[in-house]
Amino acid sequence: MRLEDFDNDEDKVIQDSLKQKTWNEIRTNDSWAIFKIMSEFVNGYESMGRIGPCVSIFGSARTKPDDKYYLLAEKIAFKISKAGYGVITGGGPGIMEAGNKGAHLGGGTSVGLNIELPFEQHFNPYIDHDKNLNFDYFFVRKVMFVKYSQGFVVMPGGFGTLDEMFEAITLIQTKKIGKFPIILVGVEFWSGLIDWVKTVLVEKMHTVSPEDLNLFKIVDTEDEVVEVLDKFYKKYDLSPNF
Repeated sequence: MRLEDFDNDEDKVIQDSLKQKTWNEIRTNDSWAIFKIMSEFVNGYESMGRIGPCVSIFGSARTKPDDKYYLLAEKIAFKISKAGYGVITGGGPGIMEAGNKGAHLGGGTSVGLNIELPFEQHFNPYIDHDKNLNFDYFFVRKVMFVKYSQGFVVMPGGFGTLDEMFEAITLIQTKKIGKFPIILVGVEFWSGLIDWVKTVLVEKMHTVSPEDLNLFKIVDTEDEVVEVLDKFYKKYDLSPNF
């Protein structure tokens, strides 16, 4: 079938990706992609390097402003900023907006790492105007989260949130980054997943070590989040950035 014979965009994308390309087409496309990726890394490093290490807040873009987790994320970010920490989010709506809003209201640094998506994602108005970065590539964006975060607060979310959470856990588990605190917020939300990790991955399949469960903590309140962060910073004789 020809590309124009397909009815929807998804089928057209798949068909286009499967289409046989000449060596010149492949080389040209890949070469320009490399320059684009390099430019995103350079821009990200230069911008984030001036900001310094912060705490990242992950969560769903679909969470509404009247949702209890939106309100809790706002309170968490507010308290984090008042404690002297900068806040990084994915820059979009939902939990990300709540995180930037809390940091903004707390007078702290509010960073947004935006990604261009066909739906859901648009930057929120609570990001510092000089700290709103845009990315085309998820993997470049995730490097910025990890490189410039000294703590991860994970609110309820979907596949993207789980991806970010497990990436942080994996990097700490494999000692690719330091053992920074990973704080899962919402016992009601996370308990089913963690029970599955314990019973299936740890006890039944032995694909995860029991001590790996110590790589994260589950809490329910903003005060518990700040307490975990403060304990970490005091243990390693660190201090907030701002």
